[in-house]
Amino acid sequence: MKTGIATFSLDTGKCPKWLFERMEKLAGIISEIIIEEFGEEEFVRRLSDPYWFQAFGCALAFDWNSSGLTVTTTAALKSALKEKKLGVYICGGKGKTSRKTPEELVDLGEKLGIDPIKYLNYSKLIAKIDNSLIQDGFNIYHHIFILTKSGNFAVIQQGMNTCYSLARRYHWWSGAIKEDITLEPHTGIVSQKIIKNVLNLTAKESLENKKLIIDLINSPQELIKDLKYLERPQKSLFLPNIEFKYHPVLNERFDIKRLKKTIEKASFLKPEKIEEILLIEGVGPKTIRALSLVSELIYGAKPSFDDPARYSFVSGGKDGTPYPVDRIEYNRLIEILNKAIKISKQQKILFNK
Repeated sequence: MKTGIATFSLDTGKCPKWLFERMEKLAGIISEIIIEEFGEEEFVRRLSDPYWFQAFGCALAFDWNSSGLTVTTTAALKSALKEKKLGVYICGGKGKTSRKTPEELVDLGEKLGIDPIKYLNYSKLIAKIDNSLIQDGFNIYHHIFILTKSGNFAVIQQGMNTCYSLARRYHWWSGAIKEDITLEPHTGIVSQKIIKNVLNLTAKESLENKKLIIDLINSPQELIKDLKYLERPQKSLFLPNIEFKYHPVLNERFDIKRLKKTIEKASFLKPEKIEEILLIEGVGPKTIRALSLVSELIYGAKPSFDDPARYSFVSGGKDGTPYPVDRIEYNRLIEILNKAIKISKQQKILFNK
């Protein structure tokens, strides 16, 4: 089973009500069939696979290559799972709804009788990793946390890049998370567009760079002294007046005063792991980039600048590709699958007797 990243065009349209209502019904039916046959853990694992999720969205007849597939499919699925009560729960969503994820996780924890703190930390950390350790220019605006009653989970979040008019989807599955959650946490990462010079601190090639970031944070006086090289590198004898082949040093602009305050706060907490640094308030992509750059320029620990994404698409959708949605056939499909579920349940009752 693969988990990873998908990239597609930004969609400014809106899903028509008639289609969303059908998507909700069909999403619920498909979910019920899979959970009935294979269990909720397998269903969540499938959602963490970008290929399977893409096919799932296309089966619901949404645009095959737009950012709206993620948002609309997860919204329809969230509503369907809440209504059917199948043992799989979704928190979060797009924009303001994504910021409600912590609140919804706390409510869900009370409902299921589990401590939500663990999942709150995972939710926040995963968003930070995809926004700060992988700096591909896609800002996260959609985040959902899918949880089963046994505690296994998947995360699907999406970022947008307005310069390219593209969106990129990030998939996570708890079963694939290693002891070091920041070390290549995505497997089978996929994308429509590969971008040059992506700072990727989740790559194995970035291990030494990450180690130095932790060491630098825990040596604040030395680090603050080193930060002077980031203020005006073109005037420094240490750095020549050139642009590095893989890192545009001269284009970087850092707020050194703000960096110093963040570093002082971080060093007080004495972090031992990069994820501890990510969870410190005020630490974002710019701070991580500055620390990574100091580690590289002064101590020679070069991070990876290879975009970790890959992808290929299937067809389908409301945009008429490869054909317009046939509402009559869509209703018929829902009816057939509903009958299949009823027959399956009746057969299981007879078999148990």
